[in-house]
Amino acid sequence: MTIATSTELICFLVLGAVVVLGSLGVVLLGNIVYSAFLLGGVFMAVAGLYLLLNASFVAAAQVLVYVGAVNVLILFAIMLVNKREDLKPIEGLPIRRLLSGGVCAGLFVLFFRVVITTPWAVPGPAAIGVGATERIGEHLFTDYLLPFELASVLLLMAMIGAIVLARRDVLETDVGTGDAVNQGLIEKAQTPLLVDKSTP
Repeated sequence: MTIATSTELICFLVLGAVVVLGSLGVVLLGNIVYSAFLLGGVFMAVAGLYLLLNASFVAAAQVLVYVGAVNVLILFAIMLVNKREDLKPIEGLPIRRLLSGGVCAGLFVLFFRVVITTPWAVPGPAAIGVGATERIGEHLFTDYLLPFELASVLLLMAMIGAIVLARRDVLETDVGTGDAVNQGLIEKAQTPLLVDKSTP
C-alpha cells in the first residue's frame, strides 16, 4: 500500500466517522442549536467525501448551497423561533419513538444489503475531470429538471413557514388555530392614548 492510498483511506475513515457521529448528534442531542451546528459539520464532511471522489464541483456546490445557504437558513429560523417556553408532554411519545426506530432500522438493513450485494468496481471508473461540470449541468437541466424545481419550491415553502412562525408574536390571531395570541399586547395596542392638553 502506497502513501497516497493509505492517506486516502485515513481521510475516508475520518470523514465517514464525522458524518456518522455528527448525524447521530443531530438526531439525539436535545439542544436544537447544537444539532444545527453539527448538521453544518456533516455537510462539510460530505463535501470532503466528494473531494475524495474527484468531484470538486459537487464539493464546492455542497459547501455553497448546503453550508452557506440551507444551514444558515436553518440557524436563522431556529434563532427566531426558539423561544423560552416549557415543553409540553407529547402524547404517544413511546409509540412514535418505536415507529421511527423501526423505520430507521429497516432503512439501515436495506442500505447494508445494498452495500453487501453490489459488485463494487476496484479501482472504479476514471475521473471525468473538467467535463464533470458540463455533464452535471446537462443532466440538471434535462433529466433532473423536475426534481430540481421541486426541491427549490420545497425550500421556498420552508423559508415561508419559518417567517410565519417567527412573526406569530405580532399577529392578532394564530395562523393555524385562529385563537388570539398575546392578548395583553393587543389590549394595550387598542387602548387609546391620553393626551394632556393643558401643557402647550
